[in-house]
Formats: sequence, structure tokens, C-alpha cells
Amino acid sequence: MIRYHDREWGVPVHDDRRLFEFLVLEGAQAGLSWSTILAKREAYRRAFARFDARTVARFGAARLRALLRDEGIVRHRGKIAATVSNARAFREIQRVEGSFDAWLWRHVDGRPLQNRWRQPRQVPAVTDLAHALSRDLKARGFAFVGPTICYAFMQATGMVNDHLVGCFRRREVERLAES
Repeated sequence: MIRYHDREWGVPVHDDRRLFEFLVLEGAQAGLSWSTILAKREAYRRAFARFDARTVARFGAARLRALLRDEGIVRHRGKIAATVSNARAFREIQRVEGSFDAWLWRHVDGRPLQNRWRQPRQVPAVTDLAHALSRDLKARGFAFVGPTICYAFMQATGMVNDHLVGCFRRREVERLAES
């Protein structure tokens, strides 16, 4: 968890494959701890074609049955099926918008929101923007993208900088957003 925080969490992501990865992992995390999902991350990469949305979108019933037997991932039928249907919806956004990245980052006008939280208790689990992103994704056919999942996704991918003011990563991540 420390390594994830110190190297990845909150860094702006503009790569469609990595954005799809975070969307899948955040959805898988629903009801579980993030440490559980991080421990299964490599298994998820293997199971879901290194998060190649084009490949995952073509998964059929036999592949879904195999994934339900894969002990390396969370074997939740709804989450696995959502990953495949989300890959299809993801590809549709890419087709229409040119990239998922371009579409997604318009939700924050192309720049990470820089929050100034001083205490962990100040960091919200959900915001109006997360509700809006959730509605937008659901309208495009996504599942397991409720507002809490969307806010965690926004934090993970650097759409919002929720490193506390006293955290050494706060300024580093803020500088990344400026470049």
C-alpha cells in the first residue's frame, strides 16, 4: 500500500489502457479492501489480457466461465461480466471520442482538481463530480461505476489530487499536473 501511494496514487493518467485497468480494479474493489485488489493485480492483468479493452470486449461465455474459476481474481459473476461489458462501452467511447482519456478528462476541464485537505477525515468518499461521472458512465452502458467507485477512480488516476497538505507526494503530484 505504501509503495502504491508513493508511486502511483494520484498521478495523472492519460493512457487508455491504464485508465481501463483502474476502472476494472476500482469496480472489483467494491465491498473489499484496496489491499486485496492490489495483491491480485498481476492475476487481473493475466486474466484480462493486460487490460487491453479491445481483447476483453471480445470475451465470450466460455471465457467468462473460465474467469469464474480463476482463484487469482475476485470471482464475482457480476463484476466479471461488468468488466467485459465495460470494455465494450469503453471501446465505444474510444470510437466516438478518439480516446477514453480525452472524454474522461473533459469532466475536470483537462486539469486535475487540487484539493487542500489537512486531515484524512476531510477527504470525501464521493462528490457531485463523482455522481456526474457515474451517471455519464452508466448512461453509456457501464456497470460497477457508482459514485464512490468513480471518486476512488478519480483519485487513483489523478483527476483529483487528494494527497493531504502535509503529505510529501502532494506537491510532487501537483507539479506533474502543471507540466
